[in-house]
Order: sequence, then C-alpha cells, then structure tokens
Amino acid sequence: MTDLDLTPGLSPGHLGAPATEPEGRPPGAPAPRPDAPDPRRRRNGLACLLTALSLFAVFGGIGLAGFSWIQGQRRPPAAADYAGDGSGSVQVSVPEGAGLSQIASALVRNGVVASSLAFTRAARGSAAAAGRIQPGTYTLRQKMSAAAALAVLIDPANANGLTIPEGWRGSQIFAAIDKKLQLPAGTAEQTARDQAAELGLPETANGVPEGYLFPATYAVTDDTTAADLLKQMVERAGKEFARDDAEVVATNLGQSLYGLVTIASMVQGEADNPEDMAKVARVIYNRLAKNMPLQLDSTINYAMGRSTLNTSVTDTRLDSPYNTYKHAGLPPTPISNPGRQAIMAAVDPAPGDWLYFVTVKPGDTRFTDSFDVQQKNVAEFNANRAAAGASASASASASASVSAAATPSSGAP
Repeated sequence: MTDLDLTPGLSPGHLGAPATEPEGRPPGAPAPRPDAPDPRRRRNGLACLLTALSLFAVFGGIGLAGFSWIQGQRRPPAAADYAGDGSGSVQVSVPEGAGLSQIASALVRNGVVASSLAFTRAARGSAAAAGRIQPGTYTLRQKMSAAAALAVLIDPANANGLTIPEGWRGSQIFAAIDKKLQLPAGTAEQTARDQAAELGLPETANGVPEGYLFPATYAVTDDTTAADLLKQMVERAGKEFARDDAEVVATNLGQSLYGLVTIASMVQGEADNPEDMAKVARVIYNRLAKNMPLQLDSTINYAMGRSTLNTSVTDTRLDSPYNTYKHAGLPPTPISNPGRQAIMAAVDPAPGDWLYFVTVKPGDTRFTDSFDVQQKNVAEFNANRAAAGASASASASASASVSAAATPSSGAP
C-alpha cells in the first residue's frame, strides 16, 4: 500500500486545493439524458397562464369601468334650461349686493329660468356679464332660456330702481321717492311723519329719519309704496351701523350712537373727497374735546335748506340750533344721510392734532393745528376764488367762514 502521507504533492485541504474532490463518472458509463417532459406539468402551466389572463381581463375591465365612471363624475352634469325668449311677464327684484346664486334663485322662484345652474353657468361664461347686473326690478318673461334672461339683466336700461346718492338730505330723498312712484309732491315726507313708528328708527332719533335713509339703489315694483322704500333704507342703515359695532365705538369716542351718526353726516357734507373723510372726522372730535364751536358751513346750509360755499357774516349769526358758529357741540340731528365711507371715518377717525381745515382748491384740502397757518390757507382759498371769477363779497365772506371748520371761534368776526 502506498502511504499517502509520504507521497509528495498537495494534500487535500492544502491552501489552493479543493477541500474535497468531485465525484467522477466511471469510465465508459453512458452520459445522463435529460428527464422526459411530464404531461401533467405542461397542463398545469397552461392552466396558470389562462387563469392569469382571465384575472387580468376581469380586473382590467373593472379598472377601465372605474376610470370611465370617474371621468363621468368630472364631467359637469347637464343643467335644465328652457329654450327661447319665454312668454308672459313677471317682475324680479335684484337687491343691492346680490350675488349670482341669489339672483338665480329669484329667477327660478319666479319661473323665469329652469334651473339656477343653467343661469350661473351662462353668467360666469359671459365676459359681458361680469359685474353688470345692477340692483333694481326687471321685467322678464317666464320660461326663458338662461342666456335670454341674462341678456335682459345685464342691460342697465332694464333696471327699475331708485338710487339715493351719498349725502342727500331727507328732503331730497322724499322728493325722489315721490317722483319715482309718481306720487303727489310731499307724499313721502308725510308718510315719514305719519308712519315714523313703523319705519324701524331707533328711539334716539325721535321719529326723525334724517341720517338713517341709507344711500343705495333700491328695487321698485308696481306694488312698491313710499313706506316700503323708507323702511328698506332705515333697515339698511341699521345693518351698516351694527356691522361696525358702532355703539361700542361711539362710547369709546365719548359719543352716543346717534351722535356718531350725526358726525358721519357732517363728514359726508364737509369732505372734499373720500380720502380726507377720516381727517375731517378727527377735526370734529378734536374741537368737541376742546369745547370749541365746530363752525361748519354745512350745518348752516342745512338749516337754510341750501348748498353753497358762500357763507356770509350774517349767516353765521343765524338763530338756529344748527348754527355751529353760534352753538357749541353737535347739531340736534344729522344733516345728511351718510354713506359707508363717511360712517367708517366717524367710527375710525385718523390720528392727528388738527383743529382746522380748508379746501384751498378741489383735491387740495389742508389740515393744521395752527391758527396762523389756517389763515394763510384761507387767504389762498380766497385768491383762488377771486381768480375763478368769484365776486368780492363772496370772497370776503369765505375768509370768515370757509368750508369745514376753516375759521376758529377766536377768528370769527
């Protein structure tokens, strides 16, 4: 026997040699043949393939159906709509500030259009309709197409409404109501007196609607009465003051709510432009705090039933509680019906020490706490008036009494 331990060469396990030798095939032994295919395994593979294809078809169909359903949900649903211009006649009122949805609901309620959706789509798809539907009462037909109804509403000539400008006095509003409703002159004013308790005025107004006839556009129908319009105006004024917590603010400013309404009415009459309103309000508050007479020409004009820049020395001696040259403090009632910006100015006056102001020329109102500077501004005002062809007497009177607290009590003749 040969001793493997003594035979030169690499031993099993030596570095670089395989740990064990692979088993060899005996010489002359036939090469192995691959196994013959199993018919059962072939059938099983085909079944799996068919099953997979079936599942793919089922789930693919479900997915396709789901996708189609989602796409269908994204597509806007059809909106019910009439065709043509409709027939008959119906009046529909559009209140101030009404949005498209509110207008559409009124149209559906009155049988004008078939659905709110049809009208809002027509309006939103029309560039001409953007911001064009004005407050008022419109005469339309029933069963109109949304497009036909929209065409009527965007034409301002079709709006039947009463527009009250900011700063109008009650007398002007009464006259406008009579004219709009074709009533005898004085009817609205008499209605305001006779039905004061039904108008919704606060107790502090003592039945006087001045200051509470809010300037806006109000719808008018064939059945509208003077009392209807007056109630709407008072109601709207109440909402405007309530939304600003005006009663609380008035207390903080040392005023009653009625006093705040009065201040807003004077701001409306005195300010040359909306940008100056908060400063005008501050001048009024500052003069009240110092117990200085307000010396506002607008209050004298109200007492005399006029509107002018020319206030004479004689006018400043008028025996009237509205003469703020002669009487300190606020006049007994508002002197106009203030709009939103004047109310906001009274509620939130600008910070400042001003005691005087004068509109030297349109767009140029100057505020100061110096009497000497005020006198120079007044002189410039007079020069501008003279250059514009004002009479010498009108110019002289302006030096004594210019619009908006131009002259302090110490400087009044």
